[in-house]
Amino acid sequence: MRIFFLDQSGKLGGAELCLIDIAKPYCDGALVGLFADGEFKNLLQQNNIPVEVLTTQAIQVRKESSLLPGLNSLGQLIPLITKVIIKAREYDLIYANTQKALVVGALASFFSRRPLVYHLHDILSTEHFSQTNLRIAVNLANRFASLVIANSQASKTAFIEAGGRRDIVEVVYNGFDPKIYQTDKSAINKLQQDLELEGKFVVGHFSRLAPWKGQHILIDALAKCPPQVTVILVGDALFGEHNYVQQLHQQVAKLGLQNRVKFLGFRSDIPQLMAACDLVAHTSTSPEPFGRVIVEAMLCQKPVVAAKAGGAMELVEHGLNGFLVTPGEPLELAQVITTCLQETEITATIAKNARITASERFDIATINQQITQLLSHLMSA
Repeated sequence: MRIFFLDQSGKLGGAELCLIDIAKPYCDGALVGLFADGEFKNLLQQNNIPVEVLTTQAIQVRKESSLLPGLNSLGQLIPLITKVIIKAREYDLIYANTQKALVVGALASFFSRRPLVYHLHDILSTEHFSQTNLRIAVNLANRFASLVIANSQASKTAFIEAGGRRDIVEVVYNGFDPKIYQTDKSAINKLQQDLELEGKFVVGHFSRLAPWKGQHILIDALAKCPPQVTVILVGDALFGEHNYVQQLHQQVAKLGLQNRVKFLGFRSDIPQLMAACDLVAHTSTSPEPFGRVIVEAMLCQKPVVAAKAGGAMELVEHGLNGFLVTPGEPLELAQVITTCLQETEITATIAKNARITASERFDIATINQQITQLLSHLMSA
């Protein structure tokens, strides 16, 4: 099966990491077309996945954009769409991995007469999208997509509630390779030494720094925790959230937590950093479509405390393989952190259960088999 994948980003996010895993089995007959250059292209090449940057001109439309910016972007989209139409004719189907890719892929599907698959990595709601972009995504998916793959039940439900067709959407969770999350104990000890984390109870937060990711909630919670609790923030501003990063530094200084919060920026050694933590916190203030970080921490056999909303509720069973707390409630979060600090045996059992759950439910081989079956059924139909 020859697949033409489309993705709007040159940067690495959850959708892009997912696409790498999906494209690998098809790399001999696939092409990933990107709408921007960047580290994502480099990582695709490192994984021997054919990739081509289809345009060097950034598409000036954001999730919250209204109708006018969308209309103004049509001029730059036409050459891109034309190029995608021509290339699509060399492949069996078009696989749109993001919303902008859906817009381009839908029109290319119509003119190239190739079936379209839309992988939905978002919760389509007005919390994250303008009403205009919401209608565009749903209408294009309904009209042109033969299959919508949602990354969680939460994403599927939001799609249907926004007017999406129930008969074309299927849920397939993100897949992971458990071997990647097996770490060397001596390397972890050295990492703890280098970061001056020895003797601390380390709570890790792994996400780009953005208001809805809720790093400020964790900092507020830290102020209510025993003094041996330390937080590491792994990630940085990605889509212009630099003011928020400055606010986080100001918040840390105001609360006198400079010696208990470390800003580590973007890192490539995520499994090792997670293994160096005692607890991983997920604090999104809006429902998360899936929550890759949650599963990654589980695979590292670390307890997770997650915001009780969206896809996180499908990954974590409170008290069995993790903890769930009310979004935006630092006191409740602080109580769970303190419990994990004090109840070490119970916490260790929960962490062990988490690794078993994640290994069984999200193994990349099983997930890829599910996608292959859906695509094969689509092509035979």
